[in-house]
Amino acid sequence: MKRRLFALTATALTLTLAAGFAAAQTKWDLPAGYPATNFHTVNMTEFANDIDKATGGKLKITVHANGSLFKATEIKRAVQGGQAQAGEILLANFQNEWQMFGADGLPFLADSYDESMKLYKVQKPFLEKKLAEQGMALLYAVPWPPQGIYVKKPITSGADLKGVKWRAYSPSTARIAELVGAQPVTVQAAELSQAMATGVIESYMSSGSTGFDTKTYEHIKYWYDTQAWLPKNAVIVNKAAFDALDAGSKQAVLKAAADAEVRGLAASKKTNTDSLDKLKANGMNIVAPSAQLKADMKKVGDVMLKEWLEKAGPEGKALIDNFNKP
Repeated sequence: MKRRLFALTATALTLTLAAGFAAAQTKWDLPAGYPATNFHTVNMTEFANDIDKATGGKLKITVHANGSLFKATEIKRAVQGGQAQAGEILLANFQNEWQMFGADGLPFLADSYDESMKLYKVQKPFLEKKLAEQGMALLYAVPWPPQGIYVKKPITSGADLKGVKWRAYSPSTARIAELVGAQPVTVQAAELSQAMATGVIESYMSSGSTGFDTKTYEHIKYWYDTQAWLPKNAVIVNKAAFDALDAGSKQAVLKAAADAEVRGLAASKKTNTDSLDKLKANGMNIVAPSAQLKADMKKVGDVMLKEWLEKAGPEGKALIDNFNKP
């Protein structure tokens, strides 16, 4: 009898402890727009794992890759509205909402990793203020590798892009198409492979990483290394969800975010080299742009910077002035 009573007591205690742990555990969804194998997503998964370890399983974050939970353009609203506690966004996607989101999508403003991080440093306070107004916070941001032009035919000038069906995934990429006379077609990353396979697009600007992820080499054979810009993906969090965490979990999230930002930058640089090698191995021609093509694209960048400054107003001027300081 005593043995049975002890067994029942032990079982009850185990169930009570399990229930207590379940109640104490917090679960977050983190939707992402890119494949699970993409370096951004790999980095994000490590970020989630770091938090799981640091909190002893109290905070579990599930990364939903490749637009599987929300499409890339829907993620920001989902985080703001609390349908997802955190999410990954391409900042330049939201330039129409607020011009400062698109600063790192301006062609030839910041055209190297060092310049990209310099731009991020001056852009970050503006981002943090805006996101806070919208009930969110910035956790970390990581640049994509430098952007080049994928195109089906050899080109030597901007005029060679006239009439070409061009993938637009942000306001800036759509504007580039207009300025060179291409036909902009809106296609997000998750639909890119199908768009190429069905002839919906025949050219686009992106990194070597995206080109390899989407097997662009199966449809397009030229990539011009224009190093036009290095747009950033940012991981954002719903402020109410973050504020609801205990102090230890908050600290774990912030520490993991800081580590992810450093690790992500290194991964981006490595991915840039590796993906270009892989594209070459799969038959992609990696081409240095001609002087004429560089000059034509620089003109596009100058026009877009002028237009951006007119729309961005005093905030935009302050950002560019700070960026141009030695």
